[in-house]
Amino acid sequence: MQRVTLKDKTFVPYITADKIAESVRLMAQKINTDLASDMPLFLVVLNGSFMFAADLLKEVTIPCEISFIKLASYHGTSSTGTVTEMIGLTEEIKGRTIVVVEDIVDTGVTLEKLMTLLIKKEVKQVKVASFLLKPEAYTKAMVVDYVGMEIPNEFVVGYGLDYDGLGRNMKEIYVLEKK
Repeated sequence: MQRVTLKDKTFVPYITADKIAESVRLMAQKINTDLASDMPLFLVVLNGSFMFAADLLKEVTIPCEISFIKLASYHGTSSTGTVTEMIGLTEEIKGRTIVVVEDIVDTGVTLEKLMTLLIKKEVKQVKVASFLLKPEAYTKAMVVDYVGMEIPNEFVVGYGLDYDGLGRNMKEIYVLEKK
């Protein structure tokens, strides 16, 4: 891993692909155990979660379904504080166990909006699986049930995470270089 520049920002190596893979595998094992008696619907939050979701769901061995929703709250390197539903949920989910698949939970604004939408649809239960969690930034009361890794409140890219649309395709995670 080496430094990368995306637009006007430089990022340095942070989490290796091997460490990511191990964390995803362990999370999938826990989900397989916890939800073995359910047939959950994995609701993948796009765009950032696509790589994590693909890797996670290759390791999930219990019967399940997969769907996608697109919500947005970021511009550049910071949250706008406003969530916009861009692509909605089309499946009937009343009475279902839902596993929300997120790339990263920082302030919790996006997650709170999604949870509100799901609760209105009378789901059985909602579990949250997030690859990254920023405990210092998280301001909401909702439980994040499955966390791949906790990180400090720093801006990261790679493994689905982007800076203005760039960097999602990198298999490792990089952190914004401190000047």
